[in-house]
Amino acid sequence: MLNRRDFLKQTPSLVGLLMSIPTLAQKNAKTSIILRSSWQTVNIGDIGHTPGVLTLLEKYLPDVEVRLWPSSVNNGVEELLKRRFPKVSIITTPEQIEQAFKECVFLLHGSGPSLVARKDVERWHKETAKPFGVYGITFPGVYTPDPKAAVTASPVDVELLNAARFALFRDSISLKFAKENGVHNPVMEFCPDGAFAVDLRNEQAATEFLKAHGLEEGKFLCVIPRTRFTPYWEIPAKKTPFDEKRHARNEAMKEHDNAPLREAIIAVVRQTSMKILICPEDETQVKLGKEMLLDKLPDDVKAKVVWRDKYWITDEAVSTYIRSAGLFGLEMHSPIMCIGNGVPAIVGRFFEQTSKGVMWSDIGLGDWLFDMDNEQDIARYVPTVLAMAKDPKAAKAKAAKAHKFVEQRQRETMGLLKKNLSV
Repeated sequence: MLNRRDFLKQTPSLVGLLMSIPTLAQKNAKTSIILRSSWQTVNIGDIGHTPGVLTLLEKYLPDVEVRLWPSSVNNGVEELLKRRFPKVSIITTPEQIEQAFKECVFLLHGSGPSLVARKDVERWHKETAKPFGVYGITFPGVYTPDPKAAVTASPVDVELLNAARFALFRDSISLKFAKENGVHNPVMEFCPDGAFAVDLRNEQAATEFLKAHGLEEGKFLCVIPRTRFTPYWEIPAKKTPFDEKRHARNEAMKEHDNAPLREAIIAVVRQTSMKILICPEDETQVKLGKEMLLDKLPDDVKAKVVWRDKYWITDEAVSTYIRSAGLFGLEMHSPIMCIGNGVPAIVGRFFEQTSKGVMWSDIGLGDWLFDMDNEQDIARYVPTVLAMAKDPKAAKAKAAKAHKFVEQRQRETMGLLKKNLSV
């Protein structure tokens, strides 16, 4: 009879023998993938791409190990991600990246304004020959000063998109452009921006802020101002040189672009019981909100308007948005995160912001999308915001319908990834 001591001595070799049997080893090994994402942290929307896609991976591929390869996770974002996704490894050193190249079976390029990490995708493709996919980008995602100028696709981008297992685009114009400019990947589809899936929360901070400023749940709207170009030169951490041409364009257009927001605030305050919260999506919009919105409001309106005087990050912002009756403004990702959580959101866009705004039409919210270069669109802006404020129930039903469509595409696109992992 085998005694306990002899059994324990033999157990390691027995386990090794069992694991050497291919079927058993395969069953016990965990599939690992790289998520290439996290482009920058000065904008709560850019932050939102990553936790959104991680949430989808957690929901639809719970048995897959994910390693996040970021460009930037500073400004408290690394801690934010670790709190919400403790099982996700964040790889930043050359050694960690090299190890991931050896051990991971797939690279997923996360959603973003373009094929942001083309060099890293190209490196993965050449060094490993392992499969990769592109999940929800705008393409080509470039700005040309002349609206009539021809836009071309990078040959490297086209080659990589064709080599991918799937090439998914976050707006229909990008999808159409890809098809017309040499991308013939057999799996090309519309894929909602990853930020739709953000479920980050900081309930305590949001509750304390609302209480301190007399804002009640469901009884206020959020508004976000914007200039034509983000003045990154105003953010010390970016170390971006001052751009005289872009600054001049911002100065020339900021009254034109933000005046409709101001008029909407006045209409909502004077014609409904709603209050208004002026808040930022990026750091530069804190002072812009005061300059272009708050300071120019009539005194009777100011009494029901709160200006957030500090930047925030994604968890507190989302916890505040979900307590509001809706959001309007000139940004994209705060509306995305609102709709992803069933909150009504109206989007204003202009030429300099590329084609990503078209996704609002793609998800069934075309009448909540405004071209601020089109005077006819501007004319219907205030009435649309006012309608959202006057009938929150109808607005929520509209948001819920769009959210349902987004969830369907999230499920289907994650299915594509699962199929390519065979898990």
